[in-house]
Amino acid sequence: MEPPVGSFVMDGHTFIRPEKAVKSMRDMPLWEKSEAYKELMTFILMTNEVVRGKSLSSEIQISDKIKRLTALLDRLFEIVKECPPINQPQRFGNKAFKNWYEIVKSRSASLLEEALSSEVHLAIPEISVYFEESFGNSTRIDYGTGHEASFIMFLCCLNKIGYFDNCDKTAIVCSVFYRYLELVRTLQQTYKMEPAGSHGVWSLDDFQFVPFIWGSSQLLGHSIIEPHKFLDEEILAKYGKDFMFLSCIEYIKCVKTGPFAEHSNQLWGISAVPSWVKINQGLIKMYTKEVIGKFPVVQHMLFGSLLSVQPAATPFKSIF
Repeated sequence: MEPPVGSFVMDGHTFIRPEKAVKSMRDMPLWEKSEAYKELMTFILMTNEVVRGKSLSSEIQISDKIKRLTALLDRLFEIVKECPPINQPQRFGNKAFKNWYEIVKSRSASLLEEALSSEVHLAIPEISVYFEESFGNSTRIDYGTGHEASFIMFLCCLNKIGYFDNCDKTAIVCSVFYRYLELVRTLQQTYKMEPAGSHGVWSLDDFQFVPFIWGSSQLLGHSIIEPHKFLDEEILAKYGKDFMFLSCIEYIKCVKTGPFAEHSNQLWGISAVPSWVKINQGLIKMYTKEVIGKFPVVQHMLFGSLLSVQPAATPFKSIF
């Protein structure tokens, strides 16, 4: 019987540096049947459930562990100040991002040692790789759902080694991940980052996906914000800071111009879905098909001892 997520025992475990394993389309079934796939999706569904009906401003317990992780992300905001954009001919892909990324990469081990309690420091050589890959590509100066997935894998690893307590689960999303979302938005705007592998108008969003999943779960059962209202300016003004889904819509409206139905057709179509339950379930299906079901994303994923490419004893099967 496989241990539940979060019950990993570190004693005697050998951590390894994660490496790529899905190198061609022929390897996709290996990924879809792997321990890593099951761990990632189980973690996403677990957190999807714990944030159900809870706003970002809900009274949730913020432990010292959560505070230290958000403080870690705050440090990365400070590094942005050390690396202001440079003057360059091209409009997009400001090369100052390379400086930011190199500083973060050079300091990641020490930053994680400071942020994480000593009992999990042995895992840092492995989990630091997921952390470093969470903020974009320093060569292409782009960011996409693969980088977002890397940060979720970082959180998933922490959960697997037992770093989080049960009382931390809601704050993983509402505090740590949301702070990460604010950080990568700052990086996107400061360094004019390109979308990685964008499908243009037919994609859900240029940069993110999972905040729409968790954000729709937050809105389940809301008495006022029905799906057809999430584009309403009054709703966004009143509730945009309370719900991640609405925060994402606000961000899109800030960075894109023109009719919403034209630049964000998929999201505009979602507003016609009758319930947040159907939206939430549909987004989970879409994520497995259009993000982690696509080779251009998965070819960059990394696999180690915590998120292994080895076959799971019982492969993940979606409940939707």
